[in-house]
Amino acid sequence: MAIRVVFGLGNPGAEHARQRHNAGFWFVDALAAQSGVRLLMESKLNAEVGKLSGREPLLLVKPTTYMNRSGIAVSAVLHYYKIDPAEALLVHDDLDLPPGVARLKFDGGHGGQNGLRDTIAQLGHAKFHRLRIGIGHPGRKELVTPWVLGRANNADELAIRESIAAALAVLPLYCEGAIERAMTLLHTAANAKKANDS
Repeated sequence: MAIRVVFGLGNPGAEHARQRHNAGFWFVDALAAQSGVRLLMESKLNAEVGKLSGREPLLLVKPTTYMNRSGIAVSAVLHYYKIDPAEALLVHDDLDLPPGVARLKFDGGHGGQNGLRDTIAQLGHAKFHRLRIGIGHPGRKELVTPWVLGRANNADELAIRESIAAALAVLPLYCEGAIERAMTLLHTAANAKKANDS
């Protein structure tokens, strides 16, 4: 099944723009810039929405709710455009992956990620695609909130943006339904980078 919509998860507002938690927004912004797509506010959907024209149109969406209410916008967009959740890709930050690593997957738990948690609660299931953008872990549970709401250092931000570029490179394959090939290319690239860095 092809992908018809890409949601970037994050927190709206300039004060959050460079925070690790907004890696999903970084991805959609990079995709929009690369494609010459403008995202426009759609108040009824609680989101900014743009459309990438091609053989199959692709919607780009950034919820304007806060991260922990992402499901409101996700469910509204899916309902309005009559898109099956299995045709959606949610892009989000992931504490369990190091900066520079991105992983594609379908279904699964929320792993403590509040945007996923709310989306699963709103939809009643987790049958959608995810792109996990690694931001690293601060090491202790009590440091997680300031970590995700903080800015990455220059090296980590560069690594995160490199992983976004790698994911953008395989996105056309993934959107066409060549899921396994896109995953293999992305995950192989990430493993090669880790080997080079070590």
